[in-house]
Amino acid sequence: MTILRSWRHAVGVMLLGVLALPTAQADDPVKVRLGTIVPKGSSYFRILQELGEDWRKVQGEGSTFVIYGDGSQGGEADMVRRMRVGQLNAALLSSVGLAEIDRSALALQTVPMLFRDWAEVDYVRERVRQQLDVRLAEKGFVVLFWADAGWVRYFSKEPAATPNEFKRFKVFAWAGNAEQVNLMKSMGYQPVPLETADILPSLQTGLINAVAASPFFALTGQFSGPAPHMLDVKWVPIVGAAVMTRKVWDAMTPAARDELKRVGEKAGADMRARARQEDLESIEAMKKRGLKVTVPTPDQEAQWRQAAEEVYPRMRGPIVPADIWDEILKVLAEYRNGKKKS
Repeated sequence: MTILRSWRHAVGVMLLGVLALPTAQADDPVKVRLGTIVPKGSSYFRILQELGEDWRKVQGEGSTFVIYGDGSQGGEADMVRRMRVGQLNAALLSSVGLAEIDRSALALQTVPMLFRDWAEVDYVRERVRQQLDVRLAEKGFVVLFWADAGWVRYFSKEPAATPNEFKRFKVFAWAGNAEQVNLMKSMGYQPVPLETADILPSLQTGLINAVAASPFFALTGQFSGPAPHMLDVKWVPIVGAAVMTRKVWDAMTPAARDELKRVGEKAGADMRARARQEDLESIEAMKKRGLKVTVPTPDQEAQWRQAAEEVYPRMRGPIVPADIWDEILKVLAEYRNGKKKS
């Protein structure tokens, strides 16, 4: 009987321990460390701060949401590596950074002159985002929200209006994106792979003399000083997302996860609205500082569109997975056909 009582007591203790375990885990402070290249003090940074504060109130005492801005954690590829080893557990990334996790995200950003306006970007993103979310989740990352950061335009030391004129320039290319570099070379361009933090000093020293960037990024990065000419061709939209490792997501309370999803959707909408306004405001601000804008003629814009469409067959598969490429073109055609009918 003594042995039986002892066994029952041991089982009871173990059961109490198991029942208590989830509560103990839920009460543990959660420390979120988010990296981004966006500047401190920018509207993007402030929106992230608001998101973190709203989440922290729900997650509970002792939990923190620290944002490392200004690219202090390195480029986007560096931040993905840091998340994988636990130095960071969240990041706000463009599609180029997301591609370090899963290449499907490249379809929203790297296909030149695919989208004509923000309405097309919004429609396609909302139709395919669930697929992209699932693919990133399969790699261990949870998407908090999707956002964008303006249209990429070309800034250069000297004026240029056609694809052939840009072939004389040494052009910035994303470090780590070997496919982009090879594609540019095959088209006759001179790409120079760099981290984003190296763009300004490289423009100043002449290592590069042209860069494709959104106007806001060009303004905050002071690119228009050494590259005072902007070609007003909407090359690609900067599209990205805030992602978090599954490990830190699972460490949160259910209520905190729900709150983070809620405020994340709001943050994404706020970022998109603000980014589109800042896209225009940044151009005007740089014009006051001497930026000269080249507006292409219809013939020159047609040359850019032809140059863009010529590389599509080489992008489908090697750069953008074929299935997501086909899906996006299908959705885009659906939108344009519906617009024509209406």
